[in-house]
Amino acid sequence: MATYDFIFDGLGLREWCDKDATAGPMSMADLLAQGSGKGADGGTDAGGGSSGVSLWELPFPSLDALNKACPAVARTREVTKGVESGFLDIKDSLKVVLDPVTQPLSWFLEGALYAFQTTPWFIMIPLLLAVVYFASKSFKLVGFVAFSIFFLAFIDHYNFAMQTLAIIFVCALLCVLLGVPIGIAMSRSDTLQRMTIPVLDMLQTLPPFVYLIPLIFLFSVTEPKLYGIAIILYAIVPVIRLTDLGIRLVDKEVIEAADAFGMTDRQKLYRVQIPLALPNIMAGVNQTIMMSLAMVVIASLVSAPGLGVLVLRGIRNLELGVGLIAGLGIVLLAVILDRVTKAALARVNAASAVQRNS
Repeated sequence: MATYDFIFDGLGLREWCDKDATAGPMSMADLLAQGSGKGADGGTDAGGGSSGVSLWELPFPSLDALNKACPAVARTREVTKGVESGFLDIKDSLKVVLDPVTQPLSWFLEGALYAFQTTPWFIMIPLLLAVVYFASKSFKLVGFVAFSIFFLAFIDHYNFAMQTLAIIFVCALLCVLLGVPIGIAMSRSDTLQRMTIPVLDMLQTLPPFVYLIPLIFLFSVTEPKLYGIAIILYAIVPVIRLTDLGIRLVDKEVIEAADAFGMTDRQKLYRVQIPLALPNIMAGVNQTIMMSLAMVVIASLVSAPGLGVLVLRGIRNLELGVGLIAGLGIVLLAVILDRVTKAALARVNAASAVQRNS
């Protein structure tokens, strides 16, 4: 006798429950319980009958618990199987739509990887240092970046580091190009914001590995867009949120002054709101870059090149040194990207303060 038999008996559904009831494959829990001499709902006597369940041990009326009392009720694994079957049924149709739309992402990633890896180090490193100086105007930071890159090159991790930087460059750039307009649109429409916030919440709370599951079924593991889409979906949220927040936080008196000067909505956006919201937007860019780096490491599970491959190798082969050194390389890249973007943010904040005072 199952725990919840009384529900279906009381509702007069016993005939429906037992009609065409077939014994499906036993779950692992049922097999273990049978092997130990226990029943499905907690202890059994020698004859196989239920010895009863105390109120303290009463199981939640889940699908599996109700299925034991009424085989007509679907089990949890039947629900998950139905979700999988439904996704596989529409997979081909999704690929027809998504393949041509996302193919440019593969081209961008392949092009960036080729450029970062084939450019000689004596050109690439000075170019990176020039970008750092342009963003920060700090020789101290340039020296730290130079030391870090030369250290990675000295231990033969230069190519892996360049692969990681190439992927972050493409994905972070696309996050900004897509995220900033979305954030601007959200700031101008409360309805759009209410519709978009739940989607952003879902993207921000999903575990990183979950992004890879449907993409593995949609795209080949050899296609760069597989990990590119996962990185973009994971990292785009901060720049959207902070762009929306920054524009909404622009002082209303400044907007009223712009209206008094007869500015159009486009002029107010480009000459007033975006310049004043730039510190928040840059903070979103910083977080997007950091999240891109975190996802690049995880995306090595689906053939993303870079330092994450060495981390994965260290885990798989239990090579402690390989994993730790690769992890140190990732830390150095994270510190470099964080310091450079924060230095650029500080310069933007200083320029904004001067603009407000004037």
